[in-house]
Amino acid sequence: MSNHYEIQGQTVKLPVEVRDASSGTVMYRVDRQAACRIIPPEFEADESAPGQTQLCLVMVDYRDNDLGDYNEVGVVFFVRPKGQPEAEIGTYIHRLPVNQSFTQQAGLEIWGFPKTVEEIDFSVSENSATCVLTMGGEHALTLTLPRGGDAETAETPAVGYTLIEGSPHRIAFSRGGKQEGTHPGGDGVSLELGSHPMADELRSLGLPDLPPLLSSWSEHFFGTFGEVEKL
Repeated sequence: MSNHYEIQGQTVKLPVEVRDASSGTVMYRVDRQAACRIIPPEFEADESAPGQTQLCLVMVDYRDNDLGDYNEVGVVFFVRPKGQPEAEIGTYIHRLPVNQSFTQQAGLEIWGFPKTVEEIDFSVSENSATCVLTMGGEHALTLTLPRGGDAETAETPAVGYTLIEGSPHRIAFSRGGKQEGTHPGGDGVSLELGSHPMADELRSLGLPDLPPLLSSWSEHFFGTFGEVEKL
């Protein structure tokens, strides 16, 4: 596939570089069968514990990025291609609201990311970060998690999976970070679900009642989103 794309009159060259962003993640363990009703049949959820799989809610404030300065919320599962038990486990993004049209179009056309343009309010205090997501005029979720940390992570390659025109693809990406912290359990985490259908999907997985496995925060994360390979 091409490594150059024309998006809204601008040329996007792969890999796309993220130079600075803040991100927060809350990880849950949910019923695997319930997750498989959401994940496309081309992929299968990783069984991280008997009958269960991991789900992450992610919120990102991109400040310096080839695709612009924007906010993002992600609903992410860990999967492998269907019928390939030896394949590497990677991320599958089920929903990816953003608040800018350029990154929405680029994400969809290049990687098949299910980006939609929505209202995302991102705020931080000394010890916490909060994201309020409104979709189609309806409240979808409000997520608060703890900030803070002094760990550093070297840039590390990883794999993601996506569908493009109905066909499964593999995405190479990388990620590192500074001023990072991980907090076991749900201390400092608050999740409120609204009336949007996305909130109902999360309820079908047991949220917001399930206790988080952990939350993590990166004050300065960086990385790349690379080329797409058809499986």
